[in-house]
Amino acid sequence: MSTATSVRPEAPLPAAAQPLLEVKDLVVRYGRGRKAAAAPAAVDGVSFSIAPGETVGLVGESGSGKSTIGKAILGLQKVSGGSITYQGKDITSAGAWQRRALGGELRAVFQDPNSSLNPRNTVGSSLAEPLRLRGVNAAEARQRAEDMLERVGLPREAVDRYPSQFSGGQRQRISVARALICDPKLVVCDEAVSALDLSTQAQVLNLLADLRDERGLGYLFIAHDIAVVQFLAQRVVVLYRGQVMESGPAAAVTENPKHPFTQALVAASPVPRPAEQAARRQARESLGVRTGAAAVPEPGGCPFRLRCPFATDLCAAERPALRTVGGSDVACHYAS
Repeated sequence: MSTATSVRPEAPLPAAAQPLLEVKDLVVRYGRGRKAAAAPAAVDGVSFSIAPGETVGLVGESGSGKSTIGKAILGLQKVSGGSITYQGKDITSAGAWQRRALGGELRAVFQDPNSSLNPRNTVGSSLAEPLRLRGVNAAEARQRAEDMLERVGLPREAVDRYPSQFSGGQRQRISVARALICDPKLVVCDEAVSALDLSTQAQVLNLLADLRDERGLGYLFIAHDIAVVQFLAQRVVVLYRGQVMESGPAAAVTENPKHPFTQALVAASPVPRPAEQAARRQARESLGVRTGAAAVPEPGGCPFRLRCPFATDLCAAERPALRTVGGSDVACHYAS
């Protein structure tokens, strides 16, 4: 995704304000009863906040808990512990009526656009549906659908066409239009560009950035590719097995990573230039980080210790707390 990172400079952080969203000590466990209590938490004590107009990137390997956090924020996954606060109101255990009221303010863009686009409905019908549910009349809903399509770079007449008549990148633009048509304040983007080719990724990322800057949107941008996150996010949170390994400003985390796992993620990020790719491969091998197929560690201690070349008995005995190292907060006993 390095083609995208050279397209747009990093946006400045928004001015200090009450957080739009605050996640504090979030814990999510799958299953029920004793079995769930005995299993490792899918999300284990994660905290972060998103300011109005800010993009926070959530990055990590598959199974790190990224999508689970997104689902918990959207009310699609039950929370086992901690809290989720939206504009100062606790929505951790919000009921169905409360979630319906928030439906226009908290929206999502998923990896597969077909998850939000019914192939039997025209694009206009799909875009108008959330407006109609909020009492907007048919004529106004169609007008707003046409306006939104035009804003995401598609012709107004696309309202009368079906999703199958568009390319994958165009369908994802339609998904973005559907998410934003109700003027939300926060959008959860869950692997929103991972299925697209590099040039289309760059187009969609630029679109998301433009819309953020125009509308003051907050984004939780979930991805496994740290280069994609680096392009759009102002702050980055790195997850491993449901725990935060490192967090801080995007430049600090991606250009000068302190945690061995973050260093491995950066070194593994693909780039289009062969010489640079070879240098990254050499750097990754020199780190000595073991394969992701390593055994799951016992509870307690650092979850990354079985893959970490610097692990000691302390890492097995004591879970490292987040502490400030350089410009980032790092959960590592030996980061410097």
